[in-house]
Amino acid sequence: MGKIYCIMGKSSSGKDTIFKILLGRKDVNLKTIVSYTTRPIRSLEKPGDEYNFVTIEEKDRLLAEGKVIEIREYNTVHGPWFYFTVDDGSVDLANNDYLIIGTVESFVKIRDYYGEDKVLPIYIEVDDGIRLSRALERERSQEHPKYEEMCRRFLADQKDFSEENLKKAGITNVFNNNNDSVITSDNIAAFINK
Repeated sequence: MGKIYCIMGKSSSGKDTIFKILLGRKDVNLKTIVSYTTRPIRSLEKPGDEYNFVTIEEKDRLLAEGKVIEIREYNTVHGPWFYFTVDDGSVDLANNDYLIIGTVESFVKIRDYYGEDKVLPIYIEVDDGIRLSRALERERSQEHPKYEEMCRRFLADQKDFSEENLKKAGITNVFNNNNDSVITSDNIAAFINK
């Protein structure tokens, strides 16, 4: 029986990098569950890789069809952005293991939907100073940097990923990513293979 590994962490903790490294590893052989979002696509992102980028109308249609497992709304400085997980028929737990990026809230809802024995959390931890530096570097590389949104996300993450919320959700698989995403990925792969 397959498992869903849910990677989560504060913004700029290296989740996307680790996600890509793990997907490329043959020893863990993971498929991906691609989340959906209404936020604008960033430079170098490809639709269907990091996210399925959809309009508000497409999001509303999926909700009306009862296909949305979980949904989060973020009131950004650019208006509301939605992130959500959809049961779009692509998950086959009888034959595959999967990897998804999420939040504490999305992890809990996905776990409740598929079952506690099938969904395992992987929390990426990074020193706040390192995260802030990474976030600033990433925004500077964008064609249209969104510094206000970067700051809002940084502060919101302190609350969303609080010790209390992690404990309440039963998230105990913690991996430090202060220095090297490849080493962190090795440690996570060892956890998955165990």
